Amino acid sequence: MTTRRTTRRTTAAAAATLALAAGLSGCSGFTGGSDDDADGALTFTTWASESEQDSFEKLVAQFESEHDGATVDLKVVPYDQMFSNIDAQLSTGDAPDVFRVDYGNLGVYSSQGQLLDLTGQIDDEDSFQPAMLEAVSYDGAPYGVPHQTDVSALLVNTELLAAAGITDLPTSQADAWTWDEFGEVATKLRASLPADQYPFGVNWQQGGTPRWLSWLFQAGGALLADDGTTSEIDSPEAAEALGFTQSFFEQGWVAPSSSVKSTTFADTEFSEQTTAMAFVGSFLVPELADTDFDWTAVPMPVDERGATDLGGNALVATADTDQGELATEFLNFMASADAMTEFCAATNELPTRTDIDASSIDFAVRPDVMPVFVDQATTIEPSDVKQLTSPYLAEITVAMQDQLEAAFTQGQSVDDTLSALDEAVGQATD
Repeated sequence: MTTRRTTRRTTAAAAATLALAAGLSGCSGFTGGSDDDADGALTFTTWASESEQDSFEKLVAQFESEHDGATVDLKVVPYDQMFSNIDAQLSTGDAPDVFRVDYGNLGVYSSQGQLLDLTGQIDDEDSFQPAMLEAVSYDGAPYGVPHQTDVSALLVNTELLAAAGITDLPTSQADAWTWDEFGEVATKLRASLPADQYPFGVNWQQGGTPRWLSWLFQAGGALLADDGTTSEIDSPEAAEALGFTQSFFEQGWVAPSSSVKSTTFADTEFSEQTTAMAFVGSFLVPELADTDFDWTAVPMPVDERGATDLGGNALVATADTDQGELATEFLNFMASADAMTEFCAATNELPTRTDIDASSIDFAVRPDVMPVFVDQATTIEPSDVKQLTSPYLAEITVAMQDQLEAAFTQGQSVDDTLSALDEAVGQATD
């Protein structure tokens, strides 16, 4: 079983593999089983952290107790095997009845007709956040239930900030730092810190490259137009976002080795106190809980608007399952208000339902910082989700990583970078 660290960091890379690779083969010991299922038997495949696995096991047992004769065979597998094997099983008709999928990958499956259409089958559909319903939809139809989400906020080492004279910290979207104010904070930290420490780190490394889009959205820009295919990346808003993020390296606010192709991640830099601040997802809070310095969370900076990344996962059923009715019942159970609240409390993840007061959830780890992440999640707009779950994003991400790396570390101009990205988007969506 891999950690959630691997889960999130490899999401975009896995999506790229799904979009670009073919003929993937399975591995021994990883089986689907829908063809051989007895009546009332489901197979459910997922990856999971320890807390997630424990929660899944408890909820599966509850579902079985409430559905006489039903069984759910829970298979927990390493994330790095998850989707290559799902692909192989879908191609042979031996996929699990139900599986877990991140929102970025879901669009690849739904656009290929591989998931069960849940139109009219989701209980209390109006109780889900509109942005999260968009995350599980393709061409207007839902192909899963939004099980949970997680987003990034800004963690700050309060001791290092205080040493730089920064003690007035924002606590909500209402008083979040503007880009200019964030730049002033970074400048003070650069002057206060020794040369081998940096003001902050950004979690856009490797599979996290699409997190750069948060800055684009904050500037009021977009990657794709409303039609989902026309590029909008070569725009004044994108130029503002790219110029600002390029300045992170020019001003020495981030480590030169912390660009999108780096193998050192923002939370590692933060935990080792290489940086005073770090953009980090809520799912990593438990891993940082035992650091030997004081830290808290503040909102991400805002420009024209607030924005963050779309983390988290959906639960889906395969289109050719012979247990469609039971699979739908299971999905609705897992996404019910009670089950979702229990799961999120145990895993430090965020609910996707509007009838759950996330601020009242008794989070297992660092409940004091979780309200910032809850508030940050409100900045995700349906238009952002449509772009972040585009079936074209995987291929676009490959080009995005190359071009951002050139802009951040090789001095490639803003105009040349956006022109190259615009061409790449056009090729991906053509």
